Amino acid sequence: MGFDTLRPCVTARSNTKARLRLRITVTAETIVRSGHPWVFADSIQAANRAGQTGELAVIFDRKDTFLAVGLFDSDSPIRVRILHAGKPQTIDAAWWEMRLARTLALREKLFDAETTGFRLIHGESDGWPGLVLDRYDSTLALKLYTAAWLPRLNEILALFKEKIPSERIVLRLSRNIQSSTAKQFQLRDGQVVSGSLPDAPVIFSEHGIRFEADVLRGQKTGFFLDQRENRAEVEKLANGRKVLNAFSFSGGFSVYAARGGARLVTDLDISAHALQSAKRNFALNQNLSSVATCRHETVHADTFEWLEKCPARFGLVVLDPPSLAKKAAEREGALRAYERLNSLGIAHLEQGGILVAGSCSAHVPALEFFEAVRSAARKSGRTFSELKTMRQPADHPATFKEAAYLKVIYLKFG
Repeated sequence: MGFDTLRPCVTARSNTKARLRLRITVTAETIVRSGHPWVFADSIQAANRAGQTGELAVIFDRKDTFLAVGLFDSDSPIRVRILHAGKPQTIDAAWWEMRLARTLALREKLFDAETTGFRLIHGESDGWPGLVLDRYDSTLALKLYTAAWLPRLNEILALFKEKIPSERIVLRLSRNIQSSTAKQFQLRDGQVVSGSLPDAPVIFSEHGIRFEADVLRGQKTGFFLDQRENRAEVEKLANGRKVLNAFSFSGGFSVYAARGGARLVTDLDISAHALQSAKRNFALNQNLSSVATCRHETVHADTFEWLEKCPARFGLVVLDPPSLAKKAAEREGALRAYERLNSLGIAHLEQGGILVAGSCSAHVPALEFFEAVRSAARKSGRTFSELKTMRQPADHPATFKEAAYLKVIYLKFG
């Protein structure tokens, strides 16, 4: 299956299959018209035939008027991921080229030459539902969250290779589609689908700091690019302080803190592999005098347990855990966990210390997360002031509720 040409009133012919036509509930119609990019399976009321994963599905309203078109996924609760809604359009190779050009244009003036790692395509919010494309210098990491892209993967890759110069493209697959993708398409997570295998870790720069990205096996696409602006904020706050980076992963916040003049940086993570990566990232930046003179320690431990037992105090504590709510039903438990975690972090702050508390849980709204952290601060009995809150960077836009996942709050304590 290649780039389809879509005309809303396609009819069946003797040698072609009729275009997949769907009708959805009245509530779902309203949701699609509002700009939401998902149609769930239980919202589909009627179909002219069974759909196949990857084909275009045309959605009509109750008056038989064109409503939207999207990618059909027969195995996902999100049955259709909307590509276009409103007036009918022809979806062909030229349409896809225009969509990519528009997406790339949004990034043209965001970064200078000292930043070579950023997001080029951010899924639904850029009009590419279930698809993420990250740049790490000359390597592109393509992450798919739905199998609906797989039948047209060759066409997508050809388009990316033509429009985005790179040495290689690495395919990353969401866990829920890895097994079926291997069986049906003989593709695996971490496979290089264009170019050659890297013979060393992929190195990119961010505001002049060098980092390695494990594009073949690392979390997400190899690095957490979405925290770039918060890392820069930590750099501004770190001068002369002892810094604790909990859930440190590969030490991104820590290297920034060191460049900002921190006296000591402690990376705390349950993954020994991640801590080794943090050490390598410090080594990559020894040309920076402030990084070279900063004392760097790593602690291999569970963060909650270590915070409960260790008496050490710091001038700046960064708490950026993995998602604590994988689904909506876990929201209340996650809020309690966030309050407990930040209470533990506050207890480790020196007078005048700063807490940087983050959440990447899409199921926990920003206002509720911020209030959980503020509640922990009030219960500490210490005076505090709120410095700022931050959300997602411009290369990670959020155009609908579920896409607004990242939130960070900064508190200073007396």
